[in-house]
Amino acid sequence: MNQRTGAAAQRREPTRPIQVREERASDAPAIRRAIESAFKGRAEADVVDKLRARGGFALSLVAAHRGSVVGHVLLTAVQLVGQGPAPRGAGLAPLAVRPAFQRRGVGAALVRAALDRAREAGYGFVVLLGNPTYYQRFGFQSASVFGLACEFNAPEEAFMAVELAPGALAGVSGTVRYRPEFTDAVTL
Repeated sequence: MNQRTGAAAQRREPTRPIQVREERASDAPAIRRAIESAFKGRAEADVVDKLRARGGFALSLVAAHRGSVVGHVLLTAVQLVGQGPAPRGAGLAPLAVRPAFQRRGVGAALVRAALDRAREAGYGFVVLLGNPTYYQRFGFQSASVFGLACEFNAPEEAFMAVELAPGALAGVSGTVRYRPEFTDAVTL
């Protein structure tokens, strides 16, 4: 039997049970700390706080381990400006996991739960700006495949989309617009 000791064993200790649940009002400070530690800065946490204050969440989930928030994912409504019927869409941002819990499936559990709940809530698609290698495992692909463009100046391969309902983006094309809190953060 292979036994691990020291820091390596602690780093790889299973994080189960992880509970993924909706954000509670009392979670706000812990969510902020998780976002700041994951992104090594305040910008993303500031956007989330502004969205919270303005009622801008479509869905906010946390990953809790032994009662502590170790991760967070947020969905906000997006607007599709262009051709064809405009299905209901959401933007996934940010996804944050405290560094000590990264590479243990916490982020994946948050993404899967967010997509499941968005589907149940009637969203037709979800978009994001992120690492293609990471997000392809959840069915995301380049948004350009669906005729979608991002309002922000971002690499084409990083702007990704997934249909939550088959054919939700058929015959649709245009630019995805995020809530103004994101636009304000990008232009600062």
